[in-house]
Amino acid sequence: MKITFHGAAQTVTGSQHLLEINGHKLLLECGLFQGRRKESYKINRNFHFNPTDLDAVIISHAHIDHSGNLPLLIKNGYQGPIYATDATAHLANIMLLDSGHIQESDVVYLNKKLSRKGEPLVEPLYTQEDAARVAQHFRCFPYEQVFEPIPGVQVRFVDAGHILGSAAIVLDINENGRKFRLWFSGDIGRRDLPLLRDPVLPYNADYLLMECTYGDKPHEDPEVAFEELRDVVKRTAERGGRVIIPAFAVGRTQELVYCLHRMIKAGDIPRIPIFVDSPLAINATDIFRAHPECFDEETQEFIRQDKHHSAFGFSLVTYTRSVEQSKAINFMHGPAVIISASGMAETGRILHHLRNNISDPRNTILIVSWQAPYTLGRRLADRETKVKIFGETFYRKAEVATIGGLSSHAGQTFLIEYAQAVQDTVKKVFLVHGEERGAKPLMEKLSKAGMKEVYFPAPHTNAVLD
Repeated sequence: MKITFHGAAQTVTGSQHLLEINGHKLLLECGLFQGRRKESYKINRNFHFNPTDLDAVIISHAHIDHSGNLPLLIKNGYQGPIYATDATAHLANIMLLDSGHIQESDVVYLNKKLSRKGEPLVEPLYTQEDAARVAQHFRCFPYEQVFEPIPGVQVRFVDAGHILGSAAIVLDINENGRKFRLWFSGDIGRRDLPLLRDPVLPYNADYLLMECTYGDKPHEDPEVAFEELRDVVKRTAERGGRVIIPAFAVGRTQELVYCLHRMIKAGDIPRIPIFVDSPLAINATDIFRAHPECFDEETQEFIRQDKHHSAFGFSLVTYTRSVEQSKAINFMHGPAVIISASGMAETGRILHHLRNNISDPRNTILIVSWQAPYTLGRRLADRETKVKIFGETFYRKAEVATIGGLSSHAGQTFLIEYAQAVQDTVKKVFLVHGEERGAKPLMEKLSKAGMKEVYFPAPHTNAVLD
């Protein structure tokens, strides 16, 4: 068996791992690379394998850096199945349509600039119509149910605790009479996060392919992050300001609403309006409501006892679908929380809210997730005082607060525990979905713990599992 690391190799986005087993080709993940626009466009457009040669694709979860290039894969000739959990397929359908819309919109804007310069125009990676074709390829399986995507490979999903429907992918392989287990972590969640069950630790794995996004640092306890969120909202409200949160539409937005719901219900923060200003986040929240089987027992008990019987809906929350509703938020006075996409503040309605609020020292821009290099979100997280929004320069006077403990990725401590769960059986560990600053400290920690065969593969290199 050979595995080639075509994406999320020595970087955090664009996950793609090609397996060659028994003369068949199986792709784990088909994500978009995210970063500088010109570089991203080139990387995402060019696959390092022929899509028509693939026999099957398996997706661990719906985040765009894991599923976002499926439309282009199909556009380039892939006709086979895409395996995922029900919740992942449900979420991916809306996220890919949204991604197609963004691809189209970005190209319109870019082509205006290229046209003025007399340079060749570009096409979108894919359109909404291309994205809509993905749905017919999904083949869905619940956690723990075995399926066979290619001959000699039995697969099942186990709960990864990262976002709704997220899974580690367990592959039991029989190749020329040799049997072994490859465990692909996908994105590893954390214990005691809001909403979701805890991740399942690996067991009896011969090879472990695992993420290392936060391999350089442990996370604070989620309860500490909860308290930090409470304190940010309280102090901003006391000075009459607004909390502006760039948040991923899927996962982070729902966690924030649930946490704010709990805080208001307990009297921990003032009863101020909360706006969820993202059509995608609103659609995703509807999908969260449709999959309560993915919630942990604490969340299910909260829903049973809440008078609204919902984790995400109560009187102070307004979900704004239309552009007119979004614009109206800017004319409201007094404290508020505004949660809007995108999570790295690169596109979408969040840009308008940042533009309208960044210069007011009463306000707070709250960063609650990892920010890719060169994005506006990273510049804000780095507390730059001068940033560009829609090509216009703004001087930041708003407070910037960061809460790392809300991350849905495992921190260093749990990553070590995850790898050591198979220390007695594993032959090799491959670290992906992380930068060098995350991988190196994790490798050192694992080496000190006696795990010597730990690798950080470069893009487009391969490993033979023998």
